[in-house]
Amino acid sequence: MASNAILEVTDANFDQEVLKSEQPVLIDFWATWCGPCRALAPVVEEIAKSYDGKVKVVKMDVDRNPATPQRYGVRGIPTLLVIKGGQVQEQIVGFVPKETIEKAIDKLA
Repeated sequence: MASNAILEVTDANFDQEVLKSEQPVLIDFWATWCGPCRALAPVVEEIAKSYDGKVKVVKMDVDRNPATPQRYGVRGIPTLLVIKGGQVQEQIVGFVPKETIEKAIDKLA
C-alpha cells in the first residue's frame, strides 16, 4: 500500500519515526477495509511526492497498531495528523480534497 515516498509505521517505531523526526510529519491512519481510506491513498501519494524532502509522510494500519491511534484519540478513519516537533498541529478526519491537506501542511512548512 505504501510507496517508496511513504513509510509504513507501527506502534513500535512511531516515536522514533514520527515524534523524533526533524521534519514535519503527515501521518495517515487507515485500514484495509475502509473505502474512504483507499480513496484518500492516491491523494496522500501525491502529497508525499510533491512535499518530498520537506515533509515526511507515513501511514499506519489501525487494525495492526491499535495503541497509537488510541493515544491520539483517533475515532474515525481516515484520520490525518500533521505532527511537528512531537506535537499534533493539525487533524483532518475523513476524505478531503488534496488542497485541504496542503493548506494544513503549508501552515507549518
